[in-house]
Amino acid sequence: MATVDTLLKDVAILGPLNAQTRKILTKEATAFLALLHRTFNPTRKALLQRRIDRQAEIDRGTLLDFLPETRHIRENDAWKGAPPAPGLVDRRVEITGPTDRKMVVNALNSDVYTYMADFEDSTAPTWENMVNGQVNLYDAIRRQVDFKQGGKEYKLRTDRKLPTLIARARGWHLDEKHMTVNGEPISGSLFDFGLYFFHNAKELVKRGAGPYFYLPKMESHLEARLWNDVFNLAQDYIGMPRGTIRATVLIETINAAFEMDEIIYELRDHSSGLNCGRWDYIFSFIKKFRQNPNFVLPDRSAVTMT
Repeated sequence: MATVDTLLKDVAILGPLNAQTRKILTKEATAFLALLHRTFNPTRKALLQRRIDRQAEIDRGTLLDFLPETRHIRENDAWKGAPPAPGLVDRRVEITGPTDRKMVVNALNSDVYTYMADFEDSTAPTWENMVNGQVNLYDAIRRQVDFKQGGKEYKLRTDRKLPTLIARARGWHLDEKHMTVNGEPISGSLFDFGLYFFHNAKELVKRGAGPYFYLPKMESHLEARLWNDVFNLAQDYIGMPRGTIRATVLIETINAAFEMDEIIYELRDHSSGLNCGRWDYIFSFIKKFRQNPNFVLPDRSAVTMT
C-alpha cells in the first residue's frame, strides 16, 4: 500500500484550519481521504453521468420500472441482510440535527434510542461547519464535548446510556471544494465519511457500538455498490473486520424506490435497513417527471404519505 507521503502528493487543503480542526485533518487522515478519492472518484463521476443520461430518457417519455436484469435478486429468498448491530436493535425513537457543538450535546442528552448527526440537509455545507462538525463528533464520542456558552454550561449526562450515534454524510452529487487531489475537488460523501470513520471507528467499537452511517440521495443500486466498495476498503485500511460498518439508506428518490431490494443486496453485509425520506422523495417525483403532464402533483397541502 502507498505511503502517507505518496498519497499526499498533489493534495491541497484550501480551507483555513485552527488548532482544533488540525487534529482532524492530520496527515494520516488526509492521506486516507486522498486514497478514497483516487480509488473511487472515477466510478462516482460515471454514476453521476448515469443519472444525467437516465433523466434524459425519462424526459423523452421512458417510465421507471423494476429492472429485469436484477429480477433474480428480488425473487431470491436465499440472501439476507446483516442482523442489527450493537446499538441499532431498537430505533423506535430516532432524532436528527446538525453537528454544531450545542446541538450535539442536546441531542445526546435526549431520551431517545438513536441520534443521526447530520452533515447533509440540516447543516449548511460551509467549510467551517464541515470540519468543526467533525471535531464535535470526535469529542462527543470520547465524552469530552462539554463547553460553556453565554453563561450556560453544556455537559453530557452521565445518568443513562447515551443514544447510538449515526452520521449522515453528504450525497454522491456534492463536492468538497476545499480539498483537492490533482486539482480535482474531493467528493463531499468521501470527505464526511472518511474523516469520521478514520478517527472514530475503533473508538466506537471499543465503546460497544460501531461506525454507523445514513446514506442519502442515492438513485440506484450501483451507487449502493460503490458505498459497499468504499466500506470494504476503509475497513481493510485500518484493520477492521468487514461488516463492522453499518449503513441505513434513505429512500428519497423515485429511482431508488424501484431498486430497494437491490440496494439492500449490494450493502447486505453492511446494511441496517431503509428509511423513507418523504419530502425529498416528493421532490424527486416532481423533478424526474418534470416533462410529463401525467405526473403533475396537486397543491402541497393535498400531498400526503398515503
